[in-house]
Amino acid sequence: MTRPARPARPARPVRPARPVRIGPRAAAALVLVTLIGIAAFGWPLLADAGSGLAHSRDAPWLFAALLPLLVAVVVATIADQGMDAKAVAMLGVLAAVGAALRPLGAGTAGLEPMFFLMVLSGRVLGPGFGFVLGSVTMFASALLTGGVGPWMPFQMLALGWFSLGAGLLPGAMGVPPARAKPRAWGRIRGRAELAMLSAYGFLGSFAYGTIMNLQGWVLLQGMGQGVSFHPGDPVPQNLARFVAYCLATSLGWDLGRAVLTVVLTLTLGATLLKALRRATRKAAFEAPVSFDSGAVAPPGPGAVAPPGPRTEERSPAHPG
Repeated sequence: MTRPARPARPARPVRPARPVRIGPRAAAALVLVTLIGIAAFGWPLLADAGSGLAHSRDAPWLFAALLPLLVAVVVATIADQGMDAKAVAMLGVLAAVGAALRPLGAGTAGLEPMFFLMVLSGRVLGPGFGFVLGSVTMFASALLTGGVGPWMPFQMLALGWFSLGAGLLPGAMGVPPARAKPRAWGRIRGRAELAMLSAYGFLGSFAYGTIMNLQGWVLLQGMGQGVSFHPGDPVPQNLARFVAYCLATSLGWDLGRAVLTVVLTLTLGATLLKALRRATRKAAFEAPVSFDSGAVAPPGPGAVAPPGPRTEERSPAHPG
């Protein structure tokens, strides 16, 4: 007799790789950090000529305010159940990898390979995680390369915004909402996703360089009437000089960073995206934690029942 074939087990559904969720408290902390960063970068354009203030003096205050706010973003994300111990561990690993990638380019001609990792990490893990990752990576890399100075808190903000923008790109979710129309909502994968990330990395590299130029440009006075910052002048005139300064000084550096980011994204992006999504699925950041009550399921048909308690059989007593 041949045993009947057992029915095949249904295939387990593939859990989508979901980014770290941003709750209301984490979103409020991100908005607060962004507003403080915009004020820190742009206030010299609105200062008068007799203020006597410079970014070299406000950098320590910005750094002192930035670190608690970064911790507040992480704590708020944990409080909103968007980040757990696994996400914090992944944050540490990716920040260490990014900090190790920065010395490979050594800033030569703007070649900084860690930018493509920020694009891919922000894409998979979400904007909130990306902002914290970019800021922590820049802080760790500055300690590693000796690049600590008044520019460091501004670099932390700029790279955090760069990674946050990658997390805001469309088509990142793995499963569409139940009420969304298939044509109106769709995830972007494959070559289209790599092309989108490459375009963002190219434009974002120029945006990062432009923002950092705004930090250093206000300190470099006396370079020339066409490119120098003039405190107290109207904002449109200073912005025109700032554009001329960027074209004359940092265009080549930003172009090298942008081209390297595009090349690394196109060559290594598909492999790293799969690895990051696989790690995110296994981590299951949004999976609820449940504990078994210890109840034992009843045995199925044909199962051998466990032995019960042993009882001694007594023989009938003999009449005396």
